Formats: sequence, structure tokens, C-alpha cells
Amino acid sequence: MGGHTPPDEGVPATVAQILLLHSAYGLRPAVRAAAERLRAAGHQVEVPDLYDGKVFDSIEEGTEHQEEIGPEELLRRAVGAAAPLLTPGTRLVYAGFSLGGALAQNLALADEQALGLLLLHGTSDLREDASTEIPVQLHVAEPDPFESEDWLNAWYLRMRAAGGDVEVHRYRGAGHLFTDPELPDYDEEAAERTWASALAFLDDLDV
Repeated sequence: MGGHTPPDEGVPATVAQILLLHSAYGLRPAVRAAAERLRAAGHQVEVPDLYDGKVFDSIEEGTEHQEEIGPEELLRRAVGAAAPLLTPGTRLVYAGFSLGGALAQNLALADEQALGLLLLHGTSDLREDASTEIPVQLHVAEPDPFESEDWLNAWYLRMRAAGGDVEVHRYRGAGHLFTDPELPDYDEEAAERTWASALAFLDDLDV
């Protein structure tokens, strides 16, 4: 960005420690590939399996399993995955796909040292007393069957009111989970635009 000394060739502007949480489908190959893409850019990425190895090919099956586990247990598992990373001086970027985005948001807003929040296809409600100063980037289909226009507008206003530095990227005509090449939702152009913006967002964080 303007005013910054250009990084050496091949060295990322920022090396972020990222906790990347999967969607209701489970830890699919696309999530692992996303982690590898982020690692190739120089970042450190942890990708926990909140489903203990179970992976699903349909949103119906994934959602059913998600509901069997329950929101409190899923959040407990996400907290447990983050805990080993929260060493003194470490500031995490919380990121996630759909369900994982909702979990990442909850973790980030509870962590006063959080560095950033990268949301892919999903958000979560905010408490009225929520407070944060972290940068937030959201990527979402337009329209999205799970993130309605009214919901997104309300979410944006609440996140801004909480103090978040929010940017929203919308992708008209893409499916809900448009970054997964193995799902009908996939949109190659939207996915590539998402990753270009996400990597720029990570590079711009103040580690």
C-alpha cells in the first residue's frame, strides 16, 4: 500500500497466523487446497477438523450432522482448536467457510488480540455489546440463499457499530459456496477474485 516499503521479491508483506474453519460439508479437499494457497503466500495456517473425519457431499447431509453436534459443541471444538495457537504475542486471523465463518466471527470477537477476520460465505449475529477494532473482510454470493439481503445489511451495520473495519465483496450469480470446485455452487471467476482480495487483505494487516 502507499507509503510502505515494497517487500523483497518472493517475501509476503505480512506473515499471518490463520485459523481456517471448514463449512457444514466438513473438511473437504477445497478447504485443504485453500490452506495450501494461503501457505504458498507465506502464511501459517491451521485447519482443524471439527467433524472428526466426516465429510459430506450435500448441504442437507452436512447440515443434519451440524445439527446433531449442536452449536454449543461446535463452538467448543472451535475454541479448543484455537487455544494451542494463542501463545503470548500471537495475534490470530480467524477465517472460515460458511458455518466456519460464523464460528470464526464468534472467536474473533471474543479475542481482544485478534488480528483480523476473513469470512467466506458466512456470518453470525452479533451481541448488542459487541466491541472490536479488527479489519473484517466478507465474501458472499449475491443473492445468497443463506445470507439474505436484509440479514447482510443488518450484519454490516452491527459490525460497523461494534468498531469493525468492514469490507464486503459480493459476487452476483455465484452459488453459496462458490470457492469449492467440486460443488455445483462453484464459480471460477468469483473464486479467483475472492482469493486475490483475501490475499491482499492479509498482506495489509498490521502484524
